[in-house]
This record gives sequence, C-alpha cells and structure tokens, in this order.
Amino acid sequence: MTEFILAILKLIFIALLFLFVWQIARAIGSHLGGFERRKRIKAGSEIVFVRSENQSGLDFTVEDVVVVGRSDQADVFLDDSYASEFHMRFSSIDGALVIQDLGSTNGTYVNGRRIATPVGLSKGDAVQVGKTVMEVR
Repeated sequence: MTEFILAILKLIFIALLFLFVWQIARAIGSHLGGFERRKRIKAGSEIVFVRSENQSGLDFTVEDVVVVGRSDQADVFLDDSYASEFHMRFSSIDGALVIQDLGSTNGTYVNGRRIATPVGLSKGDAVQVGKTVMEVR
C-alpha cells in the first residue's frame, strides 16, 4: 500500500513539474512573441501630446530614433516633473514604431501598463509619463 501511494505521489509531482515548466514556456513565449503579434505601423509616425500641463497639442514625428525626457539634451523636451532626464526612446525597428523606457524612476506606461522591455506601438496607443499622456497617430 505504501509503494502505491509513493507511486501516485511521484506521478503527481511529475505532473506539477510539467505544468510549472509549461507555464514558464508560455510566459516566455508571450513575452517574446508579444511584439510580433501587435499590429505594426510604419516609422515616421506622429506622437501627439494629448494631456499635459504645458504641451497639449504639440507633436513630433519619429523617423529614426527620438529620445524624450526632461533634459535639454533630449531630442524632445518633456515638461513633466515626474519625467527623468532621458526618460524613454521611440525608435523605428524594421519599419515598426517601438518604445523603450530608459531606466526612468517613475516608469513609462503604454495603455495603462508599465513597460520594462521594448514594446511595439500601434495607432491609438497611449503613452503616459507622470501627468503627461501622448498618443500614437
């Protein structure tokens, strides 16, 4: 009887181990494949400040690489006290518009979710830094 219970426990352990590895593989796959599944838009896309204390209505176009931040040396100045000196980078990768947080203190949010890795953008996506919201058009 004891051997039977041990055999069942071993099978349960192997099944749980398999499920654990399967979940990790799914998470990695969705993380790596998430960029590819998003609808890509052409480089040269316009980013518009839709909500900002001082910059509403302003826009800029991403043709290659654009660094956005509070520094005067950033390509696009971001007038928001929650922004870092060099907060984020918009870039064109294989014809797609991609955003990357540059290790900012307060983070960069795309459609309400904080990003930690480069993320592909689509028309209509909202990018938020502090109180500032930009939209991809």
